[in-house]
Amino acid sequence: MLWLKAFHIIFVVCWFAGLFYLPRIFVYYAASEQQAVREQLAIMARKLYRFVTPFMVIAIALGVALIATNPGYYLTAPWMWLKLGGVAFLVVYHIICGRYVQSINDHRNRHNHVFYRFFNEIPVLFLFAIVILAIVKPF
Repeated sequence: MLWLKAFHIIFVVCWFAGLFYLPRIFVYYAASEQQAVREQLAIMARKLYRFVTPFMVIAIALGVALIATNPGYYLTAPWMWLKLGGVAFLVVYHIICGRYVQSINDHRNRHNHVFYRFFNEIPVLFLFAIVILAIVKPF
């Protein structure tokens, strides 16, 4: 179980690295006025999204495996359900990032850098909540 937990944490960290950096690329893209820079940032966003998506899938699979080690405990714990709700929200956030990557690469971006600056902060809030729920188990 400790190996599962260790690899779960590793892949969550890798996924979050992408969730933190990808919206930063969106900020730089929206703020740039140089077409060559925008093209390069669009490529970077597409490659990063493709790179971190498997981390999300593996992190979730390992999380499910951890729950399977003691479902009677985990599935009755209120903190776990809140954590899973946070993870579900982050999956939706990840998918929305994918849509933004697609719109940037198709030259259909409709958002400015201020929007992306606020959008960039969302995973930080969920990281705090999820880690506190998983470690402190307040409920």
